[in-house]
Amino acid sequence: MYDCIIIGAGLAGVTLGHFLEKNKKTFCIISDHSQPTSRIAGGVYNPVVLKRFTPIWRADEVSSVADSFYTETEKAAGLSFRKALPVWRKFASVEEQNNWFAAADNLVLQHYLGGCILSSGNSAIPAPFGLGEVLHTGRLDIKLYLDNALAQWQKQGIYYEQTFDYELLQFCEEYVVYKGVEARNIVFCEGCGVANNPYFKNVPMRPCKGETLTFSAPDLKLNNILKSDGVIIPLGNDLYTVGATYDPEDLTECITEAGRTALIEKLEKMICCDYEVVSHQAGIRPTVADRRPLVGQHPIHTPLWILNGLGTRGVLNAPLCAQVLYNAMFQKIDIPQEMNVNRFTKRLKKYL
Repeated sequence: MYDCIIIGAGLAGVTLGHFLEKNKKTFCIISDHSQPTSRIAGGVYNPVVLKRFTPIWRADEVSSVADSFYTETEKAAGLSFRKALPVWRKFASVEEQNNWFAAADNLVLQHYLGGCILSSGNSAIPAPFGLGEVLHTGRLDIKLYLDNALAQWQKQGIYYEQTFDYELLQFCEEYVVYKGVEARNIVFCEGCGVANNPYFKNVPMRPCKGETLTFSAPDLKLNNILKSDGVIIPLGNDLYTVGATYDPEDLTECITEAGRTALIEKLEKMICCDYEVVSHQAGIRPTVADRRPLVGQHPIHTPLWILNGLGTRGVLNAPLCAQVLYNAMFQKIDIPQEMNVNRFTKRLKKYL
């Protein structure tokens, strides 16, 4: 009997797997990669909302837990998944400069916002009002992070590339059985695939499609993340991504000409050098209506748990949410109400 079966191998599922592994819990992970959003995400970790110059939800806590978790995971793997990259916020006016300095006095934000206005020093990045620098930021190579873990778990025979069949899930008094495999707990980390989950499909997801472009620009020479109306992320070897669009209506994972046009408009407002589009990607963000994660236990079937709704800050949110779920599952520590799925208990009791 496993301690846990994990459904889904994106940021949420793999991060939870690491917590289980570290604490000597037995588990297996099942995924058909039908929800590829984690793999095409930019992977930026940044504790500041740069549109309004405000800290993200639980900024200090999520940053601290994430830094400790990824440092420990990198050490165990003998790999570096992260690259420290300051974020440059391009100012559009003197008013934005003033708002930046006012925000820098905030007790939380003063740790992250640089105290002076920078010039770009780069003819390919016009910034007449200057730039603000966000500290303690960077990029996680999500694909490397996921692939490394799944390769190891596949060697151990605990990772299965297959589609989970809800109809084959059987309930016993204190555990579940799936295809003859017994587990004390099963955690659904399905992203937007939760819409097909008969036990959790009634949670109020508000998925949103995002498209990005990867482009080559040998003359750009940008070594930081650049944020304006869009965001440019350096990938190395003169490659960059620009993103992202937000479309709550078209929830297909197909790239669109409208998305490409919008991204090129963002890009050309941010840089003034030659570039060539290399690829175009689209994915669906698993965002919740109240913009908080979904962590917790099903109100009827207690072996069932959910870890979802990490949203656009998934790289930062995943470690804290996985830790909270692990502590609730194995140490009976209460889940904070603002992320506890029991805030939607009435909806969950209506499942078919």
